[in-house]
Amino acid sequence: MKQFEGDIRVYVACLAAYNNGILHGCWIDAEQDADVIYDDVKAMLAASPMEDAEEWAIHDYEGFEGVQLSECEGFAAVSELAAFISEHGEIGGQLINHLGSLDEAKKAIEDAYAGEYKSLAEFAEELTEQSTEIPENLRYYIDYEAMARDIEINDVFTIDTCSHKVHVFWSH
Repeated sequence: MKQFEGDIRVYVACLAAYNNGILHGCWIDAEQDADVIYDDVKAMLAASPMEDAEEWAIHDYEGFEGVQLSECEGFAAVSELAAFISEHGEIGGQLINHLGSLDEAKKAIEDAYAGEYKSLAEFAEELTEQSTEIPENLRYYIDYEAMARDIEINDVFTIDTCSHKVHVFWSH
């Protein structure tokens, strides 16, 4: 059993020890195959101060970008979430939370991602300029902020990140 000091990890505790007032557990790399995570848990349980320890719980986690894990989250789910968040970072975690599931977040990243912008107005401006020839004398009269509000109501949703970027996704 290796102690892990990486970015996406879970702290798994021995429940037999915990229920007897003893803290026994370890941090485990969540960016591994579910079977490897479970092997690490079995090794932790084998080293428990309680005889025949076999029950565990996730008591803490780090690096999941706001995605909540339950104490009894399956290791397959932990591994899949960690892989997705490792690949997509903060936007991955926020997307899971916004859409409510990893499967929906995967679909959105693959099929609906329109890009990263400084603002939704910048997206509206780019979309307009790509699809319409705007006469130079009218360019300064276009209200891209208003267009952005309409686009967000009808056509897209956005995820804002700490880096002050707006990630735009088509909602259909």
